[in-house]
Amino acid sequence: MSDEASAIPSGADPAPETLHGAVLVGVVPGQPARVIKEAARYAQLLHAELLVVHVDVTRFVTYEDPDGYVHAAPVEMTTDAGSADLAAVTALASAALEGRGIRWSVRQLVGDPALAIKHLADDLDARLIVVGTRRRGFGESIREFFTGAVAARLAHRQHRPILVVPLGEPVADDQDIWPDSAS
Repeated sequence: MSDEASAIPSGADPAPETLHGAVLVGVVPGQPARVIKEAARYAQLLHAELLVVHVDVTRFVTYEDPDGYVHAAPVEMTTDAGSADLAAVTALASAALEGRGIRWSVRQLVGDPALAIKHLADDLDARLIVVGTRRRGFGESIREFFTGAVAARLAHRQHRPILVVPLGEPVADDQDIWPDSAS
């Protein structure tokens, strides 16, 4: 998509050759636009297209056809959170990238965020992967203990550079990064 969001119809993927060497940015709804803006800056520096990626964790891959088409099923049959999240991510990207003059598009993946982004980066021979940090707090530290941070998991499972954009206020040197609930 261009910054006018008219080059590619909504829901359509651009031709794979235009995304070869793209900068990928993982985005979740409600995330500060800073992550997308930093990714756009690097896409401009690298003369690459920007691909905004949202991973729907409410669905999982059931199987993949030989031609690459992925069949997915929802974790819970009564929810369609993925389409609402994709709309929110698309709106966030449109607002953050307005007037930047770069080609960009949005794609939704399913399953485990680190693995889904890794496989897409491999398919497109991405030049850079950009992700934001998580919010601090007890709930997030427990979740990361069990699932691992997406950035850390990407760093150990593929060879591309990863830009981790800090979100929120920096933690003081003498402060615990992941405070427990007793504090």
